[in-house]
Amino acid sequence: MSLAILIDAPAEQPFDLPADIHQHSPLIVSLEDRHINTDIEMRNLGNQLITGTIDVMLFVSRWGFDRFFETCRRSIEEQRLVDSLSDVTTIICNESLLARFAELGIQPDVEFSEPNNWRDVLVGIDCSCQVVNQTVAIEAAADGHSLTAGLEARGASVEKIPTTHFEGLLNDGEQSLVEGVLAGSVTAIVVSDHVAALRLEQIRHRHRAAFEKPLVVIPQSVVADGFRQKYDDPWVVDSLATIQSAELVRHLEQRQNSRIQWVDRTNQMEQKQAAWYDSPFMKAVRLEPAEVTPVWLMRQAGRYMQEYREVRAKTSFLDLCKDPALCSEVMCTAVNRLGVDAAIIFSDLLPILEPMGMDLEFVSGDGPVIHNPVREAADVDRVARLESVESLDFVMETVRQTRRDLPGNIPLIGFAGAPFTLASYMIEGGSSRNYRHAKTLMFGDSGAWEKLMGDLTHSITLYLQAQVEAGAQVVQLFDSWAGCLNVSDYRRFVLPYVQEIVAAVAPLAPVINFATGNPALLPLLAETRAAVVGVDWRVDLATAWQAVGYDRAVQGNLDPTVLLAGKGEIRRRAAEVLSQAEGRAGHIFNLGHGVLPQTDVDHVIALVEAVHELSQQ
Repeated sequence: MSLAILIDAPAEQPFDLPADIHQHSPLIVSLEDRHINTDIEMRNLGNQLITGTIDVMLFVSRWGFDRFFETCRRSIEEQRLVDSLSDVTTIICNESLLARFAELGIQPDVEFSEPNNWRDVLVGIDCSCQVVNQTVAIEAAADGHSLTAGLEARGASVEKIPTTHFEGLLNDGEQSLVEGVLAGSVTAIVVSDHVAALRLEQIRHRHRAAFEKPLVVIPQSVVADGFRQKYDDPWVVDSLATIQSAELVRHLEQRQNSRIQWVDRTNQMEQKQAAWYDSPFMKAVRLEPAEVTPVWLMRQAGRYMQEYREVRAKTSFLDLCKDPALCSEVMCTAVNRLGVDAAIIFSDLLPILEPMGMDLEFVSGDGPVIHNPVREAADVDRVARLESVESLDFVMETVRQTRRDLPGNIPLIGFAGAPFTLASYMIEGGSSRNYRHAKTLMFGDSGAWEKLMGDLTHSITLYLQAQVEAGAQVVQLFDSWAGCLNVSDYRRFVLPYVQEIVAAVAPLAPVINFATGNPALLPLLAETRAAVVGVDWRVDLATAWQAVGYDRAVQGNLDPTVLLAGKGEIRRRAAEVLSQAEGRAGHIFNLGHGVLPQTDVDHVIALVEAVHELSQQ
């Protein structure tokens, strides 16, 4: 066990910690002199409030509200401030604020019981008030990254109430904390108070995947300020003085054993009230009976559609992928025309590789080409691990735009390439028949392979988590090239990394794990604990589901070339796949891979109609 303690106090100040904790020589991280004075910004926001340019104010903590109110009261007459707060829509996410508002004679418009999170807040806003074309001021202690994106997706303009702000760069103690977490040597983090909890949340956002692992210990006083919901199953203590070493070890072990079990509670409220929650697709993901077998298709927006070809005639493929409005247009057009039960964002597997240092080009006739491939350890060292997804915000905007444009009852799927497939592209420099270079590095330099896969795993995790935060209901991992591996090589060189991604993303949204080319890998795909396992056409669905296990949903698995045949054959083959599913809950109908460019769009429509008709319950 290794312990770090974040405190909003001088480092030399004595701590009220038991001796058995001190004997572990905990890392003490002081936040003294880290604050930036935000009084001027808060007074400016107060002036916006009293002049009527703020429509909604959202507070998550008693501490933050008091800091804002007391600062503004120095320059604004108190009654005028109270009256202005009463005139706007007020949202409070902390029960202790009720008493404070009552003291001031303010009745909040929306209040949340605890614990709550940003998803709960967005659902509550959807049910209680409108924020379209409204200016919403949110306390900086809120889960600002996710909450801000959600509010902006609903048409709001967001202002921050800067109750606490810190210098951007990490101080020495904070840097040591980050290094300890990334190295796996820090297994528990104690926060001393509200300010320390806020700073930890800011640091965690930059290194999200790694910071999911340590246990966060929170004093009860911090819970009262609304921070419990920000952490993954924290240990709440009465005070720092009550922390005992043996009990801390016990909590660490319990948390490790229950990481999968606690995930669903984070977004339960939002899901159950959203229009897409009870769609056939989401029911199938949850292994619940649905009125019809849901169907969507990989590459359902593509060259086989005239509408897509018209868009592509005006722009390159990579430029299209970086234009969120066009991406939404081509996908929503496909969804509306085909009548499918889910949409997947229009993007590609490879844009994530550009900010990681790859020189990517889509060459007509040759497909994607990487001009600076990774072939040896020195090349791996120049690969940039993503610590933020700002450079890929066009993908997040595609998610947000598509979610806005889709009917509310149609779920949206985000996606990423799996680590092995992306590593193979990076190493081969493009498509390959035998993956000679990728396997040479994998078999010949385990250290370089582990570093490359670790960097990809970390980056993919951030990427998928950001897509969920932007509005995706489900995400799919595409391991298009994993079929070149045998079972033992997949288990050794690939499986641990996919498991890590699923464990980090599953708390936010269900994951579909899809690999092609080798049905023998299906049991290992299920070992990742993904909610859904995708199946290609090289094995019949009944055999595949038995291999995966009936505690998992399956997706698939019509051969894409069947769509080149007549409509009668399409209907017959669709019925065959459905019969293999035996009416079991949890089947999502799909192709074994993407729609071929030569496909007649009317044949695709005929397939969707046949699946719906033949599977009606």
